[in-house]
Amino acid sequence: MKASNFIQTQLSVCCACLLLGIATSGFGAANPPADPLDISLTAIGRYTNAGPYDQAAAKIVTHDPLTQRLYVANGRDNRVEVLDILDPTQPTKIAELDMDPYGAIVNGVAVQHGLLAVAVQNAVKTSPGQAVFFDSNLQFLNAVPVGALPDFIVFSPDGRWVLVSNEGEPNTYNDYGAETNGPSIDPEGSITIVDLWTGVATPTVNTATFTAFNDAALDPSIRIFGPNATVAQDLEPESIAVSADSTTAYVTLQENNAMAVVDIASATVTRLVGLGFKDCSQPGYGLDASDQDNAINITNWPVWAVYMPDEVAACQYRGQTFLVMANEGDVRDYPGYAEAARVSTLPLDPTAFTNAAELKLTNNLGRLNVSTVGGDPDGDGDFDFLFATGGRSFTIRTADGQVVFDSGDQFEQVTAALYPKAFNCSNTANKRDARSPSKGPEPEGVVLGTVVGRTLAFIGLERIGGVMVYDVSDPFHPELVDYVNTRNFAGTFNFDTAGDLGPEGLKFISAGNSPTGKPLLAVANEVSGSVTLFQINKRAYKAEL
Repeated sequence: MKASNFIQTQLSVCCACLLLGIATSGFGAANPPADPLDISLTAIGRYTNAGPYDQAAAKIVTHDPLTQRLYVANGRDNRVEVLDILDPTQPTKIAELDMDPYGAIVNGVAVQHGLLAVAVQNAVKTSPGQAVFFDSNLQFLNAVPVGALPDFIVFSPDGRWVLVSNEGEPNTYNDYGAETNGPSIDPEGSITIVDLWTGVATPTVNTATFTAFNDAALDPSIRIFGPNATVAQDLEPESIAVSADSTTAYVTLQENNAMAVVDIASATVTRLVGLGFKDCSQPGYGLDASDQDNAINITNWPVWAVYMPDEVAACQYRGQTFLVMANEGDVRDYPGYAEAARVSTLPLDPTAFTNAAELKLTNNLGRLNVSTVGGDPDGDGDFDFLFATGGRSFTIRTADGQVVFDSGDQFEQVTAALYPKAFNCSNTANKRDARSPSKGPEPEGVVLGTVVGRTLAFIGLERIGGVMVYDVSDPFHPELVDYVNTRNFAGTFNFDTAGDLGPEGLKFISAGNSPTGKPLLAVANEVSGSVTLFQINKRAYKAEL
């Protein structure tokens, strides 16, 4: 990209944040609500799918209020586990769906009005997968073809549409983008849209593609960098949020730091939106960058964070759609191509970084993993910008992508205060600071729900674990209201005794849909293969106590 365009993008992002009053502190919001909601989460029930661990045995969870069942995507065994939660303190497996006849790996599940939809990946991940439908008696109804590597699957609020994000990742058997072992296979990313208007037996299936953008001028913050890839091949749809009126889908393109806006009825991508970058040198936007300094050091650095969100959820505020995104930061790492590198290994521009030698020290930025994409806009061989992948935060945006709130360094500040000995540990060991050079707590999943008239956002932290809870009723002024972590940090790390590891999928269950009449949150933990049910305890407003 041109250096002038790149710098202008940075200035636009910074100015937008300043105008909206964001990032003057780690907690982001100025003028918070007068009556913050006083709630807490309590773990009341747990189901575990025994090892082997760290193989996606509980990836995504969804809830059917008609039967009081949870459906859990078990990628390890290619099954959908069916859990009875009539008594949520004792979730019990009552059945399972074998997905082997339909593909190799189940990646996503969704249910609405008793209709279960499952996204299943082909054994050859670059070949088309399937969306498979079952009734509440677990009887097969239909299967329709979708794109390569189907991941997220969701119903529209009105139940007419089922949408599937097809990541279209390249194969890893040949060198990605190279010719030494034959040309790589890199399918196009896409969104499959299944119209159920005439029933699940005779649906209409359309595909929203990105081919119209192959020769288009794009926002410079959209990362198109796959070797020999077209724009359509390079874009990788991740998560989908659907507007309240079921007309528009908002799709995160994680590796590309972008969002696609899709007109559902016509199956057309109407817009690609670059998500910009976050200035980590500003107050409230710090990060801990080293795993070698034997300290918690959340501070400001001359680094730009690339948001790269995973899951997205949509809410309404004063008649407008707002999008809540968990900024995970997945990077590309293939046998023939890896985009991440330690700062210590990179040549830094002496004008942009007058203290380059100091920055590259192990205790400073030397250990930080940054992307090698876009950091040298003038092409002179040294880096003018350092891009850390992942925002280590959640962001609220307007429907056209403008930032109205970002949680800054709050996730790291909170986890450092509560779990200083396990700060930024991984989800397979208790070593402190292990993830500081790479995405920190790594927020991944997000779901929204309404409790006593307030809109709450629940954000799962993939690495250290746990769920952050925010009151986002006013998207311009969110409030942190709780953080709960059911991981066991005591003693030597052991999968069998470590508790919940790697929260991936979250499902809010409203009081009206709950078997107990109290709101619940179900969390699927990918690494531990467990599903935990939390009761959301609403006490009162603080101003009323």
